[in-house]
Amino acid sequence: MTQRILVVLDPDSDTPVATETAIAIARRYGGEVTGLAFVDKDSIESESLGGGIGSMYYAEKLRDQLAEETRQRAEELIGQFTNVVEAAGVRHSGDRVGEGIVRSLLDEMRTHDLVVTGRESHFYYHDPERRTNTLGKVLQECAAAMLIVGPELPDVKRVAVAYDGSAPAARAMQKFAHLAPFGTDLDVEVVHICGGSSAERATSERLLADAVTYLQTHGFDRVTSTSIESRDPADQIVELAQGERADLVVSGAFAKSGFRKVLFGSSATKLLDKAKVPLFLYH
Repeated sequence: MTQRILVVLDPDSDTPVATETAIAIARRYGGEVTGLAFVDKDSIESESLGGGIGSMYYAEKLRDQLAEETRQRAEELIGQFTNVVEAAGVRHSGDRVGEGIVRSLLDEMRTHDLVVTGRESHFYYHDPERRTNTLGKVLQECAAAMLIVGPELPDVKRVAVAYDGSAPAARAMQKFAHLAPFGTDLDVEVVHICGGSSAERATSERLLADAVTYLQTHGFDRVTSTSIESRDPADQIVELAQGERADLVVSGAFAKSGFRKVLFGSSATKLLDKAKVPLFLYH
């Protein structure tokens, strides 16, 4: 079950959705939530660099100004988060402003079960429309599972588990089963993408049967399986995330075989940009 939930706060429109989603999960299990906002020192430093020695004074002035503006915005986000959580009657602890985006988030993730964040990544507070690659960096090193939501509050009844038998895919499935953030009263479809040979189909059937048994053992009664013949797993998972057959996609962040391409480079961007349903990711 999910007991400690970290909510990543930034000025975009899906942060309130992330907060409400975390509150709903915390209520289910009597858990607690933590809000974390950031002062992006690296981006501020890069933005304020001057063109030469004579401009260093002005660069320092700009850096200090941007840092202060960012810190004030982060404090506002923490205040808004605290008000919403307390109004909902959910326990919260450790809400704070972190310095240096990725390191702060990774440190906090070590002591939380689940991180809930919006799909947009606008952590550059003084320029809210400027996207950063923070989410991708976090996925590479995160210690907790990540639930990535969009602009609408999730109503999860159907789950697709992308499973290729690799260790990361297995860990993602296990983590989802252990945390059960949306409960177990769900329709779960385990999807394996394989080649077209008879040996690959036989392997696929075995992997799917084992995965179905595992999920059923953990209280998911309505579990089905599907084997899809394809040489492009990344596109297939993006298709799963379009929402026609699932309200949530579960995937290992760094599989070593069939799904490896899903969260690397352009495939990662494609999944985050094209997904119409929330993503539960773990590596």
